[in-house]
Amino acid sequence: MPYPSARHAFMHGVRVLLPLTPGVIPFGLVTGVTAINMGLSPATTLGMAAMFYSGSAQMAVLQLMHTGVVPIAIVVTAWIINLRFIMYGATFAPHLQHLPRRWSWPSAYLLSDQSFALCSLKAFSGELGPYLFPFYAGTAVAMWLAWMLSVVAGVYVGASIPENWSLGFAIPLSFLALLVPGIRSKPSLGAAVVGGLLAVWLVRLPYNLGLIVASLGGIVAGLWIERLTNASGKSAAPATEEAQ
Repeated sequence: MPYPSARHAFMHGVRVLLPLTPGVIPFGLVTGVTAINMGLSPATTLGMAAMFYSGSAQMAVLQLMHTGVVPIAIVVTAWIINLRFIMYGATFAPHLQHLPRRWSWPSAYLLSDQSFALCSLKAFSGELGPYLFPFYAGTAVAMWLAWMLSVVAGVYVGASIPENWSLGFAIPLSFLALLVPGIRSKPSLGAAVVGGLLAVWLVRLPYNLGLIVASLGGIVAGLWIERLTNASGKSAAPATEEAQ
């Protein structure tokens, strides 16, 4: 999609991200309420949200803090949960390696599941051309603001929200909204199915290791199916030529 300027690409990234915010807001509200109920101050809660910028890791850390787990185990757990961002960064690196550090470092900090899902397919297709970074920046900045504002709302008004609203249910729905449009081939379908089954099967593994195993399993399944597909395509080509 051509853009007349980087500013237009940035604003388009913001607009594309906005429909995903309803799935982020409940997560932030729950995070803010949980931290305040544990006795953390608003400043500490917001500082934690800005430093982590990972809702799943922050919720896991809060739970471990509540149960009195030793600090080293808390740090390791947060690190394991966030390992997926290494894979995200490796995917984007070839497309954004030309950026100076004043842009690449903030970009790495602002990386999120939503921004990655919205930008990764466009990066591989070359659809955005030289405007990949401003488009990504638009999604990333909008996502960060949505997360921080939702945590602020959770800190100051979240306690008044009725529990029967079941806000946490919106979280998996938002990730499904990201997953389904990305399933465009047999390898991506296989990766999604295998990763999802492993995540459910291994949900009781300690330190959220099931998430990492499921991610790796999905990647391996997708690569294996892609290799089989390519191999069958190559074997069918000679047969077609002989028939001609």
